[in-house]
Amino acid sequence: MRTNPVIQAAIDLTAGAVGGTACVVTGQPFDTAKVKMQTFPNMYQGLVDCFVKTYKQVGFRGFYKGTTPALVANIAENAVLFMCYGFCQQIVRRIFGLEKKAQLSDLQNAMAGSFASAFATLVLCPTELVKCRLQAMHEMKLSGKIVQGHNTVWSVVKSVLQKDGPLGFYRGLSSTLLRELPGYFLFFGGYELSRTFFSFGRPKEELGPFALMFSGGFGGILLWSAVYPIDCIKSRIQVLSMAGKQAGFMGTFSTVLQKEGVFALYSGLKPTLIRAFPANGALFLAYEYSRKLMMNQFETS
Repeated sequence: MRTNPVIQAAIDLTAGAVGGTACVVTGQPFDTAKVKMQTFPNMYQGLVDCFVKTYKQVGFRGFYKGTTPALVANIAENAVLFMCYGFCQQIVRRIFGLEKKAQLSDLQNAMAGSFASAFATLVLCPTELVKCRLQAMHEMKLSGKIVQGHNTVWSVVKSVLQKDGPLGFYRGLSSTLLRELPGYFLFFGGYELSRTFFSFGRPKEELGPFALMFSGGFGGILLWSAVYPIDCIKSRIQVLSMAGKQAGFMGTFSTVLQKEGVFALYSGLKPTLIRAFPANGALFLAYEYSRKLMMNQFETS
């Protein structure tokens, strides 16, 4: 088999992009509900209320607001994440003094995933900002925080550039990084731990679709259960900064705790967890199978 690092990186990047697409297609309506409930918790009494009100006010298309930037965000994030995951696995091998092709433990894979997420953050933050603003645009107008809304990706991008310049796309960067580093440690750690459980001593590469989907879903549940309050603060910073200067992570966190209480940090958790299992299951299933397909093509060529 060819072990050219450039070819391997291209395979990981492409497989990550395929996985990111599967993730968005599977879970976008629940992601929209999550952002709306995080940013405006007082507007909705729960997940069902959020779905009903969204449908009545803006129709079915309201659930897919921000799909284009969500696709760009997930494709870019997962492409970079899985490409860097391969590189970071090599870094972990060097740290632990292992040979180049040595199998990593589940804990070591979790470390590699956490390192890789730092690189993915740089491409995720700008696209996620545009996505979150589009998803919560209707609520921003309803609350009177803004007068004129933006209904397209380009109008949001143009607004950010005019108001804050290119650096405006990195509002919420520290919050995103705070979410990604521990989150992806648990994400990859949970995925690999679950695959170890299902393999029963067999090679993990032989696992079928059910085991891969369950393992991906398990990793997704661990990620979101642990970092959800950080994600809530990130969403508020990225959305509410449309209306003017917004406090940073600690300032926003303190304001939410003082004025709304700790439970406000968990508003929207239900749609997130409902989405996490199938969306991340689809992500890893698509990633593993597309990666295996491409690797086999290079083996036979």
